[in-house]
Amino acid sequence: MSGLLPGGLPPEECSLYAFDAAWVLCRSGPLAGADEAGRGALAGPLVAAAVVLGEAEISGINDSKLLRPALREKIFGALLRRAEAVSVVAYPAWWIDRHGVGLANREALSRALASLKARAGCGLADGNLDLGPEVECLPRADARSAAVAAASVVAKVVRDDAMRALSETHAGYGFGHNRGYGTSEHRLALSELGPCRVHRLSYAGVGD
Repeated sequence: MSGLLPGGLPPEECSLYAFDAAWVLCRSGPLAGADEAGRGALAGPLVAAAVVLGEAEISGINDSKLLRPALREKIFGALLRRAEAVSVVAYPAWWIDRHGVGLANREALSRALASLKARAGCGLADGNLDLGPEVECLPRADARSAAVAAASVVAKVVRDDAMRALSETHAGYGFGHNRGYGTSEHRLALSELGPCRVHRLSYAGVGD
């Protein structure tokens, strides 16, 4: 336990909560953090989540990309039980093809945060998008802010679960393993089977 600080969390996790505490000093708290998952995938939805954390700190919280799947699932469960508020918004492949992934990303993040407006004093999203005057964006916020890291976990777990479900109705593409991203396995399946209805036909190498 020598690596833990008095609050019971490792120093790197305490720094995420400390970032949030410092962030709201010059703003109105609490902080709603937002992040997305699936922007670069060739198939499946883009999922955005927003989270307002509760008073109880959640051990292990971090950028979802840095967490093992089992730990992500554990933190996801803790967030559903202990967060003050959680919001999820998803845009399917056909919407992304029709309107573009950039707009889908902005709309998903904006809507996820807007649904928590009554529960939050300020909003912070990962990235460098323009989400309007009421939301600030910060590159790599998912590795700096506990609230944004929490949102990254929720978005990732929800989307992974959706891709596992799609793997049952669209067999042969390996969605349960590749989550719709352009792995060699997925691209080989595309060349042999062609795209299915949950592929993003506007993406290079998918609808060609």
